[in-house]
Amino acid sequence: MSTSNTDLSEQLRTERHAVETFYRAFSDKNPDLVDEILALSWDDIPLAPGQDAGPEGVKHVIRSVAQAFPDVRITVHDVIQEPGRIGVRAEISGTHQGEIFGIAPTGKKVNFRLHEFHTLDGKRITTTWHMEDWFGLFLQLGQFPKQA
Repeated sequence: MSTSNTDLSEQLRTERHAVETFYRAFSDKNPDLVDEILALSWDDIPLAPGQDAGPEGVKHVIRSVAQAFPDVRITVHDVIQEPGRIGVRAEISGTHQGEIFGIAPTGKKVNFRLHEFHTLDGKRITTTWHMEDWFGLFLQLGQFPKQA
């Protein structure tokens, strides 16, 4: 294997590790894991309601998800990768035991889909575009957040 192929393989492994660690931060309920894998200028698109920008902002999201679903698990089903880009199809599951979006705990077990596209700089995630199936979650909970 040439040096460039070795370098590319190492870059792909490093980037994949960063993305896997991102999801592990949720499943392990350990927001500090993002410190090692998100760029300081990380852009999360779109931000959750009330979420601050950057790595510190997602730590609040991780804590909120862990509070709402203490047994939260993110299962990655598919990963598509090329240098600097990773696409993920995953599923979030857990038992609704804490408030989320103003919805009181229902005790219901839920699972809903997640699709994300990450750009990376070779070591850290620089941007994440994501779409969660919130509609599917709200249908499983049997209610929707109150409108302002």
